[in-house]
Amino acid sequence: MSLPELEQLETLIDRLGAQARVETLRRVGGYPIYGVVLGSEKRAAPCLLLVGGVHGLERIGTQVVLAYLGTLAERLQWDELTRNALERSRIAVIPLLNPIGMRAGTRSNGSGVDLMRNGPTRGAGAGSFLVGGQRISPLLPWYMGREGRLEPESEALISFVSEHVLGSAASIALDVHSGFGFQDRLWFPYARTREPFPNTAEMYALYELLNQTLPHHVYHTEPQSRAYTIDGDLWDHLYDEARERGGGLFLPLTLEMGSWTWVRKNPRQVFTLPGTFNPIKRHRLRRTLRRHLLLIDFLHRAAVGHHAWASLDDRKRARCLSSALNLWFT
Repeated sequence: MSLPELEQLETLIDRLGAQARVETLRRVGGYPIYGVVLGSEKRAAPCLLLVGGVHGLERIGTQVVLAYLGTLAERLQWDELTRNALERSRIAVIPLLNPIGMRAGTRSNGSGVDLMRNGPTRGAGAGSFLVGGQRISPLLPWYMGREGRLEPESEALISFVSEHVLGSAASIALDVHSGFGFQDRLWFPYARTREPFPNTAEMYALYELLNQTLPHHVYHTEPQSRAYTIDGDLWDHLYDEARERGGGLFLPLTLEMGSWTWVRKNPRQVFTLPGTFNPIKRHRLRRTLRRHLLLIDFLHRAAVGHHAWASLDDRKRARCLSSALNLWFT
């Protein structure tokens, strides 16, 4: 069975040609999981990572990533500023991590595993009941998989990030999801605990930079754990791995698009499972696909310009940390 998003991705890969380095990270159920890398091959170059399709039911995540990749492919034909930026930075993309789940219209992969609860890092305490991960049965949602076993999709993500992202002097990841509330949210680590994570000060500095650069943006920024805690979050694992390696800053973010807004505007779509997580009306889909391009472009520029906002002296670090604790952890 063909997947329109996969076909669109393969068309984009053809358009990008030699400008992109393309890897088939895994094959699952006959479908390839592609990793696409553009820009500098220097390991320490600043990097933006984009990931979509972790939960197969949330097609809009892959579609947003593909919309940005399509814009990038076009700009590389004529935009000298984009070309120059990519000479000293890198953009790494996995547009569709869970093709089996997307084909089946399920949150989980083909083994019934929720990939965002399949990481080797365990929570500081128990995750939130059920939603935080469970090993009761793959027939129930949020199944973590068997103890100590990574799914092939999880392995693909971890190996791709380890190779192309974690050696960077500064990198930002954006994992695109949908389905939580009426507002678009930017979540940051940790998912496993409600305690601050080690780069809380830098996260607050990025939050300030976003507010100052895009003062009319639509995103509510908060720790992921404010919604619920998770055992086995893949981004917690990758963040910890980056810390263990030392070196550059790594900030993994999740864009959780507020799909309840689409349902509120078109209540009938709640009666179909895809309608709970995706915009169905064509004009809303088009609006969503262009809505987040400015954010992604901002995050790329923030990674490239990290020296201007993430190099915190003791005074700035203390101010950012104090402000972050008051805003997010009280």
